Amino acid sequence: MLDAWFAHHLQPGPAQRWRRWLVGNGHLALYAEAVRLGVPASASRRYSNAQIDDYAGLARAQYPWRPPLRLTVRARFSAHLAGTAGFGFWNHPFAPNTGIGALPVALWFLRLSPPNDLPIALGVPGNGFKAAMINAGTWRAQRWLPVAPLVVVLNRWPLLHQRLWSRVQRDLGIAEALVSMPPDSWQLYTIEWHSDGARWLVGERTVLETEQAPCGPLGFVAWVDNQYAIARPTGRLGWGICPVEHPQWLDLAEVRIELL
Repeated sequence: MLDAWFAHHLQPGPAQRWRRWLVGNGHLALYAEAVRLGVPASASRRYSNAQIDDYAGLARAQYPWRPPLRLTVRARFSAHLAGTAGFGFWNHPFAPNTGIGALPVALWFLRLSPPNDLPIALGVPGNGFKAAMINAGTWRAQRWLPVAPLVVVLNRWPLLHQRLWSRVQRDLGIAEALVSMPPDSWQLYTIEWHSDGARWLVGERTVLETEQAPCGPLGFVAWVDNQYAIARPTGRLGWGICPVEHPQWLDLAEVRIELL
């Protein structure tokens, strides 16, 4: 049944292209004509993840997607979330069997619950439901690496942070906007990815638009898990596992990727 659903509702490519990756208590099942990626309620501090992706076993340079294309997803999330969830394209910076780690590159819709705290875009909270992009693989981004410790120190002064981080944000290709739609209602989410920009839509409403975008290649991923991360420009870092007090899930009724 799941193979038939994958073949019909996840386009393009045959069902065999899509990997189902379950860790800990993560599970995947059909639910009301959708596939449900879920993590059940549990007080355990065990990492759990339910995920589908299309890049398993590939080297990062072989990931399947480059612009121009359009991703369309009909989805809904559980009202409660303890961890992260979302869908879109990324470069899986620490993927096994792909050589050394890479700086992050992503275009996606992303939910982050507290205590997640990743305030990488000025004026946008470090958690919440977002349309987001980061393109840290460029030479503009990498030129900040030698002075990263100094940037952390200077960011502790609010006035310097505002001036300095606007430049860092530009060079790292960071763009974010909060999504105000209720996450637990069915919505049509779209990412239009071009070589000279990108646009995120919920229904017919544009929620984020940029004039730059990664060149790829990237892979598609959709997931729900129970981890959190903290990475503030002032140098505060952290990572951990959230206890899941309520069942949490991501329902996908359709995923379509069209070349433009």
